[in-house]
Amino acid sequence: MLLGENIVLALRSLASNKMRAFLTMLGIIIGIASVIAIFTVGNSLTLSVSENMQSLGANDIYVSLAPRTDKDERDPDADTDGISFGSLASGASLMNADEDDYITADMIHDMSKEFGSRIYAVNAQMQAGSGKISVLRETESVSVLGVSAGYFITNQVDIVAGSMFHGKDLSGRQKVCLMEKSTAEGLYGDAEEAVGKEIEVSIGGQSQEFAVLGVYENNNSSSQYMMFQGKSLYIPLKTAADISHKTESFQYVQVIAGVGEDTDQLSKDLTNFFVPLYRSNAEYKVTALTLEGMVKMLDQLLGTITTAISIIAGISLLVGGIGVMNIMLVSVTERTKEIGTRKALGARNSSIRLQFIVEAMIICLIGGMIGLALGMGLGIFASNMLGYPAVPSISGIIISIAFSMGIGLFFGYFPADKAAQMNPIDALRYE
Repeated sequence: MLLGENIVLALRSLASNKMRAFLTMLGIIIGIASVIAIFTVGNSLTLSVSENMQSLGANDIYVSLAPRTDKDERDPDADTDGISFGSLASGASLMNADEDDYITADMIHDMSKEFGSRIYAVNAQMQAGSGKISVLRETESVSVLGVSAGYFITNQVDIVAGSMFHGKDLSGRQKVCLMEKSTAEGLYGDAEEAVGKEIEVSIGGQSQEFAVLGVYENNNSSSQYMMFQGKSLYIPLKTAADISHKTESFQYVQVIAGVGEDTDQLSKDLTNFFVPLYRSNAEYKVTALTLEGMVKMLDQLLGTITTAISIIAGISLLVGGIGVMNIMLVSVTERTKEIGTRKALGARNSSIRLQFIVEAMIICLIGGMIGLALGMGLGIFASNMLGYPAVPSISGIIISIAFSMGIGLFFGYFPADKAAQMNPIDALRYE
């Protein structure tokens, strides 16, 4: 019997038992819909996060403190007082790092001097704490952030009133600040009115006085960016260190490469620059990672998570496959006389086997197509609810449909083989 005739027979059989066919497909539909929806949301999230990170700047390099791993080899010339890395390294955590382990201002100065024009700007920042500003009956909560001059190069910040920090403000520990536009409007009604005012900020239970040098506005429409950057009160970095009683040291600094500079090569050179500076540190090292490298790592992480969740959701396909096998066994039993008649008329075992395998695959294919449509709809809806553009996974669609047909082939073979092995005489006598 030709393949086309087997497909027609399979469709007729399904049409004669619509409800039973639908219930058989249900496990396949749910499995495919779950996998496609997860892939769609995962792809949308990955693409959106990648685009947002890329928009922060293609020349960004993050120089950061990192725990040593067991793979890090100890320099034989290093003076570590006999301490080897090994177990200490494997247990190191940035949460346990001391200020002595951090990147210091002197290191940053030497780095800038060493690389010269290869570095366009360095952004170092320090959190001084959360505070409240009260003017008459109005109160605004702010995050007090100490920043270097490079912060305003690496971040999209526009001065809408007053002026930016001057050199003496940054180097002389001046009690000046830049206030966010909505904060200024909330306190004074107008951004211009805030400039030159003396304000008191309660930080950690202590009152600090600042002169408002200017009012800024974040020039970025990204909701993620605004969530982290809005409502900050910027003060000079040295002033923040004095207020928080900390040294000028940092877990990470952001470096902007010079125009035309190879960021990958610069990141490697920056990493090598810090190697001798941390030679005697048994637990921590400094690594430089480009933004592009971070995006690739994030894409791989999100892709792995999406795939893992999809595999878990795909387990329901196996349950659906068992349902297909069960209903095909019932179908073989119901059509025993038909099988006997065909074999008596000369049908070969392979023809009988193919007929029932095709029927099982048709069931899974139709269920897969319904699940595909449902999954794409759910994925697009969920992506839109999360605020991300929907990006269906072509590879996920192809793999899911192929897998569903594979399920039909695998679970349909046993009932089909059982039908093919029937004795025609016994089949014709079956009641």
